[in-house]
Amino acid sequence: MAITDYFERKLDDKRRLTIPSELREEFSHGAIVTRGFKNYLHLYTLSVWNELVEPALTGNILDENIADLNVKLRTGKTEQNLDDKQGRIVIEQHLLDYASIDKNIVAVRAGKYWRLTAS
Repeated sequence: MAITDYFERKLDDKRRLTIPSELREEFSHGAIVTRGFKNYLHLYTLSVWNELVEPALTGNILDENIADLNVKLRTGKTEQNLDDKQGRIVIEQHLLDYASIDKNIVAVRAGKYWRLTAS
C-alpha cells in the first residue's frame, strides 16, 4: 500500500479540512494544529505531539531556544478529534490568517508531521 505524502483540499464554509480516508487511522486519537516555523501551519497526530514534540519542548527553563520553540508552537495551538462522518478538523481563523490560507490548502508530509500551506 502506498503512503500518502501529499494532498490538496478546499476548506468548507466552517473552515473544516477533510483528512483523506487513507490517513484517518493516523489521526484516530486526535490532531494538533500549530503555527509553523515560517508562515505555514504544522499538523501533528496527537501521538507524535505527545511522544516527540512535548519532550523536545521541555528542558532548562532558562534556555532561550526552548522558550522560543514553546512560544512558536503553543501560540494558537488547537487539539481536536476528527468528526465521525467525514474525517474533518476545524482550522481556527487566526491560524489560517497566520499562514495566509484562504480556502485552498496543500498538505505535505514533513517527516512525522504535515506542513499546511496555501495553494
